Formats: sequence, structure tokens, C-alpha cells
Amino acid sequence: MNTKEMTDELTLRMIEFDKGDPMRIHHFLKVHRFAQLIGRREQLDEHTQMILECTAILHDIGIHPAEAAYGSSDGKLQEKMGPAPARELLSDLGFEGQDIDRICFLIAHHHTYKDIQGMDYQILVEADFLVNLYEDSISEHGIEAALKNIFRTKTGTELCRLLYKEVYKNPQKQA
Repeated sequence: MNTKEMTDELTLRMIEFDKGDPMRIHHFLKVHRFAQLIGRREQLDEHTQMILECTAILHDIGIHPAEAAYGSSDGKLQEKMGPAPARELLSDLGFEGQDIDRICFLIAHHHTYKDIQGMDYQILVEADFLVNLYEDSISEHGIEAALKNIFRTKTGTELCRLLYKEVYKNPQKQA
């Protein structure tokens, strides 16, 4: 299976996993597309791009298990509960062990913003932030803090500025 076929199949499996929860499905689809765009613009090698895209699709797979076990979708619970179902799904699709390990590591750390190592990790965090800043209606101050403390790639920074800085210059655009 090539990368496009792998990510398409993984996307369909994740939609099945999150069936009946369009908000979460829309979320991971948006994170995936931003991650894909940033990774391509930052010229990731093909293998790292594949790891990034697969992780972006699966990054919140721990939400439903966390809600079932703890009644909460807290980020740290997502990190704790996500790797097991991700590992099972990736194994079923025939992913290689080291790729599964990296994807599960990223899932287990996607709400951990200190000591980010690897472009796949950095871009995943940026893509998730691009979507969460909107979905969580983050204030101008919060966006500035994210730009200063989270964004490191040229493309992610540019996207954040394009998406959110104009809103505060022209508040009528929020409607």
C-alpha cells in the first residue's frame, strides 16, 4: 500500500472508530490537512510525512476510551488512553513495528509541549493548535502566547497569523 492508500484506509478506520461523533471526526480531518500542508511546505521526507499524517489522523483516538473509563477527555487522559487502540488499528493495517511505536509515542505526547523532538512532533502540535484555537474560541492573548511558545515552523507560524491575526484587526470577520 502506498502512503495515500494507507492514510485513506486509516482515515476510514478512524471515522468508523469515532462513528456518531461528527465533531471529533471533523476535528481530526482538519488537523490532518493542516499537518499534511505544513509537512509538505517544510519539505519533510516521505517517511516522516507518512508518520505525521497517520498520527494526525489518530491523535485523539484516546478521547472515547478516556471518556468511557474516566468520564473525561482531558488531554493527559487522551495521551494515556490513545496508544493501545492506535496500536491495534495500525497492527491490523499491517504497519511496521517501528512506525507503530513512533505514532503511538506521538499520540502519547501530543498534549505535551515541552521538549518537542522531531519535526513530526512539532508539526502535529502546530496543526492541532491551529484547529483548537478556532474550536475553543481562544482569545487574542492566547493566540499570541501560542505563536510565541508553540509555533516553530515557518509554515505553521504563517498559517496561524493568516488565520487569526486578521480576525483581531477586523472583528466583523468573526461573524
